[in-house]
Amino acid sequence: MATFTQSASNSTQQSGWIWEFLKEELVPYTGRYALVGRMVTSATLAMLISMTFRLPYGAYCAIYALSISWESAQTTLRTAATRIVSYSLGATCVLVGAMIFVDDPLLRLLWAVGAMFMTFYAISAMTDRATATAIGYLIVITVPLWDEHISGELKLEGTLWAVFALSIGNAIAVVVELLFEAMRPGNDLLRSIADRLASVEAVLACYGEDVSVDPETAKKVTRLAMLGTSRLRRTLRSSNYPRQYLERMGAVVALAGRLVDITASLTQIEVLVSVEYRRRLRDLAGSISTIRADLLSRKIPRAIDVDSGYESLGGIPLLSELEKTAVLIPEVFSGAESVSELGVTKSDEKLPSRVLTPDAFTNLDHLKFGLKGGVAASLCYIIYNSIAWPGISTAVTTVLLTALTTVGFSRQKQILRFSGAVVGGFGFGMGAQIFILPYLDSIAGFAVLFVAVSMIGAWFATSSPRLAYFGVQIIVAFYLINLQEFREQISLGIARDRVIGILLGLLIMWVVFDKLWPTLAAVEMKQAFISNLRALAEFERQPLAGERKVAIERSYSLRETINSNFDKVKSLADGLLFEFGPSRQKDLALRGQIREWQPQLRMLFLTRITLYKYRLQLPGFELPSEVGALQREFDWRLAAILERMANRLENTAPQEDHDFRSAFEHLENTVRACCIEGSHQSKAIDLEPFLSLSRTAEGLVISLANKI
Repeated sequence: MATFTQSASNSTQQSGWIWEFLKEELVPYTGRYALVGRMVTSATLAMLISMTFRLPYGAYCAIYALSISWESAQTTLRTAATRIVSYSLGATCVLVGAMIFVDDPLLRLLWAVGAMFMTFYAISAMTDRATATAIGYLIVITVPLWDEHISGELKLEGTLWAVFALSIGNAIAVVVELLFEAMRPGNDLLRSIADRLASVEAVLACYGEDVSVDPETAKKVTRLAMLGTSRLRRTLRSSNYPRQYLERMGAVVALAGRLVDITASLTQIEVLVSVEYRRRLRDLAGSISTIRADLLSRKIPRAIDVDSGYESLGGIPLLSELEKTAVLIPEVFSGAESVSELGVTKSDEKLPSRVLTPDAFTNLDHLKFGLKGGVAASLCYIIYNSIAWPGISTAVTTVLLTALTTVGFSRQKQILRFSGAVVGGFGFGMGAQIFILPYLDSIAGFAVLFVAVSMIGAWFATSSPRLAYFGVQIIVAFYLINLQEFREQISLGIARDRVIGILLGLLIMWVVFDKLWPTLAAVEMKQAFISNLRALAEFERQPLAGERKVAIERSYSLRETINSNFDKVKSLADGLLFEFGPSRQKDLALRGQIREWQPQLRMLFLTRITLYKYRLQLPGFELPSEVGALQREFDWRLAAILERMANRLENTAPQEDHDFRSAFEHLENTVRACCIEGSHQSKAIDLEPFLSLSRTAEGLVISLANKI
């Protein structure tokens, strides 16, 4: 009896946790209604056009119309254009391969296997992963067409219809996005950052007035912390803003996310605030309000002063950390000019566009990922053709859409894909076939059903990365069942085949990715962070002696690598949550440390970008020769400390490092020497921002070194 009671209690606790999790994920946030509205509107228009004009591949048209409408109009237009070109490239690959190998079954099999390998290799080696995935998706959905026993003309026509349908879906998304942008002009990125700062400000203001934090305010901060900054980072990555704007705003997003994380932690504990600390809290809330107002006005945020100190009894835990993080936000824009477009200056450099990553042909990880993905997709392709069951070809798309570089990432998407497919396929798909569709006799009635399911799926899809893919799969499963033909779908076998195909794909993924070649997110996250420390150390030493053009190109490559690693570390930290094993607690502790170090390292990177202009002696950034020599010594010392941090994380540095403190003392003496050199009246004004940036870099490195 006791055992039964304990089991019932555990079951209740588990269901309660799930309910709380869903409440956190599904609660509205700023811009969510508009975002869902854009997505559903685009998908509904795509459905109506497909049904009215009887377009093949209508399900894919609606899927892509919905999935692309997530960003600003500028981003949507750029993404749509890129995807349309990608579809054309994918169709070209399919048609060329079909022309050569279609008549020989063995050669066609080898061609399909080779195409799978190249697709996954491109996903890993191309700088734009979405473009590679779009090419692969077109290949995956059209290759089964060339295995059917129909005429060549119908196969060619079907391939071209696939390109046309997907392109129509993207075009619809662009039109809808432009209409919404006209109705609500503004910068969604800045609004989202301001919303996070406002929530932090509200909590600090309550503490400053010695009143209890309002439950709704506490819930909002917690919800924003759980939501994270992935959507904002995705917006930045897919935009075409100037490079320097992206780097600065990327740092602001990370710092704002850090403020939210700390504040959310404060709301979960009970604190006693002394009079002195209440004054500091009010001042900090006012400073954050000033930063928020400047960002919304597209102004360079004004520098703020805080009376930081150590934490003591009667104080707010982590208050000093909050103050230090808030101070860093205005410093992100150190050296920026006051222009109308925030963060965009006349001296902004633009990186040459790259199709492949710099290590595309030297890094064996790309080859390894291509082999893993190619083997998994090829096994699914061979299995469903061997048993003559084309309905389970969704196994291949499952591998394509869930194959990521780590176990945690893959497992997360596999769980969400399977659960979403069950809900969308068996629940909404079959449920509608049995209980709703028999009573509908017009497209208007079907449109109501379509909008309702799309809204539910889109609402889940706009959650945090922990749940978003679940919503996408609800939509995909429902659309594939009910939009593949121009009539009421009465066969329940279609939903059955889709879900079985997904199960097959997940099984093959588990064997290949988790058992044969496992790659743990914890290991990858640590290596990416260490790699960034070393890359930043190398960037500190740039430009080295040599041709100026070569040096600048090298600095561009390093900046691209460092920015990519910042995003990679953040994404891997999310994927680590889905990994389990004896080292889980240790890995989670490392994850917390790296998430704390990352914003400071990003800020150091931005500081170095401006100091790099002094090393190049660009117009407006000239230094006297003796000061330039001191700056080079300063930068080399910083680089040495960064290398030592990387060595310590790799456990390759000695336990006792007697030169560690002396290195920072030398840095401090170097900065003071720069101040003496800057006393010349002709150079005093020019040297002031240089000295300020140097002090900031020194403080950041000291703070990081003490923590690491």
